[in-house]
Amino acid sequence: MELYDLIIVGGGPAGAAASVYAARKRLKTLLLAKEFGGQSTVSPDIQNWIGTPTISGTLLAENLKKHVKAYASDILKIREGENLISAKKDKDIIVLKTDGGEYKTKTLLIATGSDRRKITVTGADKFEHKGLTYCASCDGPLFSEMDVAVLGGGNAAFETAAQLFAYCKSVTLINRSNEFRADPITVERVLKNPKMRVAKNAEVLEVKGDKMVSAIVYKDITKNEVIELPVKGIFVEIGQIPNTSFVKDLVSMNKLNQIIIDPRTQKTSVPGIWAAGDCTDVLYHQNNIAAGDAVRALEDIYVTIHTK
Repeated sequence: MELYDLIIVGGGPAGAAASVYAARKRLKTLLLAKEFGGQSTVSPDIQNWIGTPTISGTLLAENLKKHVKAYASDILKIREGENLISAKKDKDIIVLKTDGGEYKTKTLLIATGSDRRKITVTGADKFEHKGLTYCASCDGPLFSEMDVAVLGGGNAAFETAAQLFAYCKSVTLINRSNEFRADPITVERVLKNPKMRVAKNAEVLEVKGDKMVSAIVYKDITKNEVIELPVKGIFVEIGQIPNTSFVKDLVSMNKLNQIIIDPRTQKTSVPGIWAAGDCTDVLYHQNNIAAGDAVRALEDIYVTIHTK
């Protein structure tokens, strides 16, 4: 079995950035990418990918793939479409198992990202990307001077609301309980904005519209009253599901199953394994951050390999 200097898992911005840097540093690398692009492939108009004023998620994925493949050679190999099953470490060698085979490496960079937790109420599927979105940083500017809703009560929901103040006419936070999970200082800061509205103890029932979203329907549990709120946009922030199950018995994770890393180096709890992007416990998750974190990891991986 061939032994690699580095295996990178994940084809989003983090995995792509790390692959380019690994190839340029002449590390014998294998990229395992189930697909290219990450979560943003579903966005029709991304306006915060630095260096590109506007780009669709589909084109971003194509560009990432094209950039990585420009370096494909005997140094960088790419395998697409394989599902990760497990990873284990035997002394100084890490063995990855997929549904396509087994691979051995001296070092590993996990850049598998996460999937957004989705709402499943009536109309949610129908209006996804038609007013219902899971990415405020990607789609927020599309709702300039419109009334919108944010679903959730954690830090991500409040941070999303804060982003939307720059564009939207009003922002209504819909929270299913009476308490917020976000940090008190964040809650206090966001609630002070005159554009902010809050609906607590609210159970979302339906997303309504014609061609695009026109309203969200929720039940005020306290009053036992059904309310239809006119909005043009709905931003869902009810949590993420990190794609980390294949290393659940290998590296340390937090209660959300995000991989715990050293933010200076991206190292995990296991020597020889680094992680970057949305699968980690960093505070903010965005494409540009993921790519930068992966470059930081790659720099540290290179130094580690060449100082052994």
